[in-house]
Amino acid sequence: MKFCLSILFVLCAIASGSVAQTSSPNDRARYLAGLPVRNSAFDPLTRGGSYPEHVAYLNKSWAKKEGLALNPVRSWAAGAGGDFHNRSGTLYYMFSGPDFLYAHSLFPNASTYILCGTEPVGNVPELTQIPRETLDASMADLRRALNTMLNFNYFVTKEMRVYLQGGQLGGTMPVLYVFLARLGCTIQEVSLVSTPSTGVRIVFTGPNGGSKTLYYFKTDLSNGSSSGFLRWCASKGPGMSLLKADSYLLHNDGFSQVRRFILDNSRVIVQDDAGIPLRQFDDRWTLRFYGDYAAPIELFKQYQQPDLAAAYQRSPRQPLSFAFGYHWQRERAVLMVATRK
Repeated sequence: MKFCLSILFVLCAIASGSVAQTSSPNDRARYLAGLPVRNSAFDPLTRGGSYPEHVAYLNKSWAKKEGLALNPVRSWAAGAGGDFHNRSGTLYYMFSGPDFLYAHSLFPNASTYILCGTEPVGNVPELTQIPRETLDASMADLRRALNTMLNFNYFVTKEMRVYLQGGQLGGTMPVLYVFLARLGCTIQEVSLVSTPSTGVRIVFTGPNGGSKTLYYFKTDLSNGSSSGFLRWCASKGPGMSLLKADSYLLHNDGFSQVRRFILDNSRVIVQDDAGIPLRQFDDRWTLRFYGDYAAPIELFKQYQQPDLAAAYQRSPRQPLSFAFGYHWQRERAVLMVATRK
């Protein structure tokens, strides 16, 4: 009878959320990333079920991503990116979603990363307390959400909403956990924040040591909705900016406030052609062009920039060894570095 009552007590405690946490955020990140976890509580979760399939998928996909994209990006940034690669300070990555991959690969020495998008923040609960079948189903959704980024260069917002809107692993946090772990980072602390918007603050140690902070906020960056968020960002001081595969929103007047913020608060801007239109850069900026520009993909053909095409024609060709932006072929990659004089 006492045994039955004890079991009932534990079950009720789990249901109420009062059971003490048996794992750290870093343990959970490594498990989600398919990496070894030094916590015996995870041992049962690594045996059987679909976890071996999860590990095999991530090992294969990550090796491919490293070889075709991340390693070439790092090499290029280390060589060509002297004005941003070695800088510390703040990186602003507007319209990023949970794309910490390119933020870290291009700006490995930033001390603070500020990412934002329309995807919800989500949560990563105590994985050891989730029923195995439920956890396997949630991990399958996580793999589907990761698939486009690991095989191309961006997230598809609709896919994120479908695969990470419910279940135990919802929102962007599980994706951020996977990327942090796979990039060799160690999560030290995670806290949800409500200022300036709903978000998460992750303190982590980079692969080369040193404490860094990653923010992700769910926020609307259109005019009239972004003022509070942009004021908070401005308090972090002038920094660097990354823009990639953002649906050409900064070409529209409805996003002129965030466009102006980036121009006023960035020492360096690294972007593809979907970022700030060339016509918005005045003589305060030095511009360098990499890759080749022909035209946007069919979905965004209305954002053709004749002045950008002419600038590429005038500039010495500087090819890239990796794809960037919406074009998945590296020979069609478009990358521009704008440095404030």
